[in-house]
Amino acid sequence: MPLNNNDIFKKLRVAHKLRDDDIIKILTLVEFNVTKSELNAFFRNETHPKYMEVGDQILRNFLNGLIVHLRGPMPPKKKD
Repeated sequence: MPLNNNDIFKKLRVAHKLRDDDIIKILTLVEFNVTKSELNAFFRNETHPKYMEVGDQILRNFLNGLIVHLRGPMPPKKKD
């Protein structure tokens, strides 16, 4: 059974010991806003009526924000 975006998001959350507030801050690092209720819907069981699928854009922005969170922002490129 292949992993979907929700499974990947959940595994990253557990692996990095992130709470809801941490995930919201990480997403704001890449200027992507998500509410706490939307975030909770991503982590619900698939059979729950309020379940929402994590789209590619949300996962991509979270991964980019996680990079900034762990490494820091990229330094500006030098122009020759």
